[in-house]
Amino acid sequence: MVTMTNREYRAYVRSLSPASPLWKDALRAFFTGGLICALGQLLRQGWLAFGLEEEAAGTAVSVSLVFLGALLTGLGVYDRLAKFGGAGTLVPITGFSNAVASPALEFKSEGLITGTMVKMFTIAGPVIVSGTVASAVYGLVLVLLGYGG
Repeated sequence: MVTMTNREYRAYVRSLSPASPLWKDALRAFFTGGLICALGQLLRQGWLAFGLEEEAAGTAVSVSLVFLGALLTGLGVYDRLAKFGGAGTLVPITGFSNAVASPALEFKSEGLITGTMVKMFTIAGPVIVSGTVASAVYGLVLVLLGYGG
């Protein structure tokens, strides 16, 4: 059995760990997220040109991005994009779509109910619950402070 101090162990781990290209990763994430957002803006302009009003166009963009995120996840493209763009692919709506579609695909062999439907919200479920609880707490605080109405 080898005994090491904490300092020796940290030095050993550091020597074996690959260096993280932080700036390269940050730039990739920035541009990937920016491209997803630019796609959203293009879709918005397209829906407006199609004749939808502002609010309806915003809803159509959200639906379109959720659909595209799920489709690209199903085709395996979103995973390759995430390997390249890292955190840039976590742009809220496409990242959420991917978080729902990935486990659903992964566990589909376990059946419709016990596989797909149960595992579908494994990642997204806590986000939905946390967001709902946080919005209720914030709303309550605002009402108690006299800003709600």
